[in-house]
Amino acid sequence: MLLLTALTVAPPARADEAPTPMEDNRRITLGYIEIAYELGGLLDPNLQPGGSSNVRPNWFVFAPHASQTGGQGMLGAALARRMIDAARGQPSLSVLQALDRFGIVGTVRLTVENLSLELVLRGLPIDAATSIASLTTAMNWEALADPRTFSTTASRFASLYWSAPGVLPLDKAESVVITLERTLHEGNLAIFTDIGGSARLYLDWRRGLTGEVTPERVLTEFVLQDAIAQEARVAYAYALAHANDTPRPYLIDTLFPGMHWKSLLVAAFALYEEARLAPTPAARDALIAMGNNYVAWREQHDMAQPVFTPAVAHADEVSRSALLEALTPLLRTYFGTLEWNYADYAYSQPDPDGSLLTSPPTEYNWATFWDRWTGILYAFEQAYGDPSALWAMPEPLVDPTAG
Repeated sequence: MLLLTALTVAPPARADEAPTPMEDNRRITLGYIEIAYELGGLLDPNLQPGGSSNVRPNWFVFAPHASQTGGQGMLGAALARRMIDAARGQPSLSVLQALDRFGIVGTVRLTVENLSLELVLRGLPIDAATSIASLTTAMNWEALADPRTFSTTASRFASLYWSAPGVLPLDKAESVVITLERTLHEGNLAIFTDIGGSARLYLDWRRGLTGEVTPERVLTEFVLQDAIAQEARVAYAYALAHANDTPRPYLIDTLFPGMHWKSLLVAAFALYEEARLAPTPAARDALIAMGNNYVAWREQHDMAQPVFTPAVAHADEVSRSALLEALTPLLRTYFGTLEWNYADYAYSQPDPDGSLLTSPPTEYNWATFWDRWTGILYAFEQAYGDPSALWAMPEPLVDPTAG
């Protein structure tokens, strides 16, 4: 609501232009919600559209909430862009004036103000500092209450600013903002196009079948481009044998070296069908969790990772990895009524460096696959304890800057 209020003055309507990142985000969130209910209805025949279920959520029930989080980050980037555009016409004389201009109020204002002032002390001009600090409005800014996290975050933001391309201060700040917006948008698109698209193909294929749908039919008859049937069968058989292992198998590259991610998706769909037919809720839930790990591994390993650490950097961006490292302590997703944030995860783990001078959340980097993967598994386990929470689906965001 804060960001929507700050962005109420939209530019003139666009004509014949590609969708904005926020418009793509809305389409993707809605698409995931549709898939979540269709696939969720197979696992729980009592689930109705718009309703809730106590059956363990499949990966596609998590996806709308993750997409919404990306959209909120894009809203934060949109706010920062508007602050930069306004400053080009009339620079702010103080941090307070910059915050007042966009109506940033409430408890988040104090955090943005303090972070902005800290960045000013580190040499950033007022509007550059405030626009970069405003990126935190859609995140877990409460994590900055730890002075160690606050200091490290400010230092990292300042380093990003000074490393940014451009000569003028606002151009440097805009490079930081552009980097975040593109990273979120590209990741959102890549995951939905491939994994969401594969799910849509699967559900359409399933709907066209006659006779009973079984895991064997999925492994034998469902064709997904680039998937290898024998690989899918190996992954499926392993999951059946190890679904009740503790910890649940998660080192997928070690288990199946070289396996194509599309093969893992076919195996996951077969596991969801196996779960549907399971004799007990416990057996059903274990199989769903294995399917989730398969989908999530390839989502993060093959779709997200190239976006977060691209082989060739854009000339007008800062380091995506460095930006995600700065933002890692502030990451938060609401899975319906259940909150997950990276800071809680980090504090729950052994301190990576064992030093009281550094806060654990600052010792991880969302751009590093293993830091991200273990945090996601932690989120899964939290959600498995309250499955109905995830069915409080998000209201897809509207791009307030689009015509």
